[in-house]
Amino acid sequence: MSEIQKMKKRAKKHKDKIKFKKIEKMGILTRKKRMRNAIIASFIIAVLMMCRIAWLQFVDGDKLKYMAYVQHTLDRKINPKRGTIYDATGKKVLAVSSTVRTITVNPVNIKKEDKEKVAKALSDIFNVDYEKTLKKVSKRSSIETIAKKVEKEQADQLMKWMEENNILTGINVDEDTKRYYPYNNLASQIIGFCGSDNQGLNGIEAIYDESLKGETGKIIKITDAKGNTILKEGEDYESAIDGNDLILTIDATIQGIAEKYLAEACIDNQCTDGGSIIVMNPNNGDILAMAGYPNYNLNDPFTPTTENEKNNWDSLSQEEKSNILQQMWRNRAISDGYEPGSTFKLITASAALEEGITDTDNKGEFNCSGSIEIAGVRIKCWRYYRPHGAQSLREALMNSCNPVFISIGQKLGVHTYYTYLEKFGFLSKTGIDLPGEAGSIFLAEDKVGPVELRDNCFWAKI
Repeated sequence: MSEIQKMKKRAKKHKDKIKFKKIEKMGILTRKKRMRNAIIASFIIAVLMMCRIAWLQFVDGDKLKYMAYVQHTLDRKINPKRGTIYDATGKKVLAVSSTVRTITVNPVNIKKEDKEKVAKALSDIFNVDYEKTLKKVSKRSSIETIAKKVEKEQADQLMKWMEENNILTGINVDEDTKRYYPYNNLASQIIGFCGSDNQGLNGIEAIYDESLKGETGKIIKITDAKGNTILKEGEDYESAIDGNDLILTIDATIQGIAEKYLAEACIDNQCTDGGSIIVMNPNNGDILAMAGYPNYNLNDPFTPTTENEKNNWDSLSQEEKSNILQQMWRNRAISDGYEPGSTFKLITASAALEEGITDTDNKGEFNCSGSIEIAGVRIKCWRYYRPHGAQSLREALMNSCNPVFISIGQKLGVHTYYTYLEKFGFLSKTGIDLPGEAGSIFLAEDKVGPVELRDNCFWAKI
């Protein structure tokens, strides 16, 4: 090998050595950088974990604690007995709650091999869909409701089946209440009815719901992660508190008589819009009866009353069904305005007497010529063809003479007349303890002219 070749070889070795040292140095730097990055990442993760722990402990702590409690407890409600509603005598029961049963299951406590058998038994005894029942029994949940408002006989049948098949856990038979109305249709639009959860939905049942419903009780069992009862903790039972009773001013006997004769009158006279009767005690204003026709059966409030509606019910839309039911439940005696007609002349006469612009027996004070002209409009008396002639106030009331009371209204004037309307209570609601009361439809005082005053004085719209 020549000297030059040897020199080249030595140079190459030298270069390789330098290159290796550079690579080695770069490797050391890379390892240090990786270690530094790992330390930084670990520190960030540790800070994030501490922040998360702090969040779970101090921010979400109460919520998570509650969620854990729910997960490890079986909470079954005990419905209270709703207060009884009596008529004015305190002897006739208009609404009462009877004891029934609610059937629930704890799916996690039912063995897998028993689920189909349990679902079949429940569907047969309570006439519920088998597939839906099996789905409930197979869920991984703590509790599922199978049937509500079950009569005692059906509940006893279930308990007998459970004993015969040695299935003693996972199925619960708890006390519940069901609202019952002994007189069916009597005072239906006054009393109202309850929903499946015993909440008042209409009438007295709705307006006094808070007082009648009582307080719900419960049965609490502590369970493990699999839903099995932890026996050493036992069972916590909180009794339900029954609701308060209620006595109405309605007299069931008077109410029954009013409803009977109202129905006869509406049917005989073909009153397609129905009718209403209110019977009051004149001494204190107590409502002794408030009858409406047509009415409905309180024990079956979601079934229409007419045969035509029953026959076409399935073909109606949900909105049409709702409208029919709302009209059926409507208490027209307090929700609908009407024209009292000539009976309102008593109000005009009372205001005139109080103001001293007339007296009851001033002979010949008023004269009926058969009509009277107001603001260019001639209003006839109902006996225009043979006018009443000279009359006192008493005689004008006896004859129901329109011109006389129009002239009295002119003497009173709009402001004075409206003052008496307010004092008599016609411009505001009565505040009766029933939902849906409507106000009057009198015009505002500043919009009343001679023609409107004329109409109010003998034929009001309220």
